[in-house]
Amino acid sequence: MNNPYYIGVVGTAFASAVSQILLNISAEKKYKNRIREYLNPWVISSYMILAVVLVTNIYLLGFMNLKEENAIASSTYVFVLILSRIILKEKITMKKILGNVLIVVGILIFIHV
Repeated sequence: MNNPYYIGVVGTAFASAVSQILLNISAEKKYKNRIREYLNPWVISSYMILAVVLVTNIYLLGFMNLKEENAIASSTYVFVLILSRIILKEKITMKKILGNVLIVVGILIFIHV
């Protein structure tokens, strides 16, 4: 549990969540044509973030187990829930809370086993 690279994976999980929020913002907008729907600042910045996340995760895999990295990376869902509430003003239901609690419990089990 005291691997300093865990912080890096949590950071990439947060960045991945930000990327997903940017794509959601883009999807809610109306565009004049199909090209602008895919080539706009929201989508381009989202994919740039995802590219950095992928490269960073590959680098971090050199310092930790695949099992741990994938478990911690699933914290993206928790960050998406929080960011979607703050930025997109989405409702947080009991179903979503329960799902995220199960994700956190799963992360803790995978890290400690």
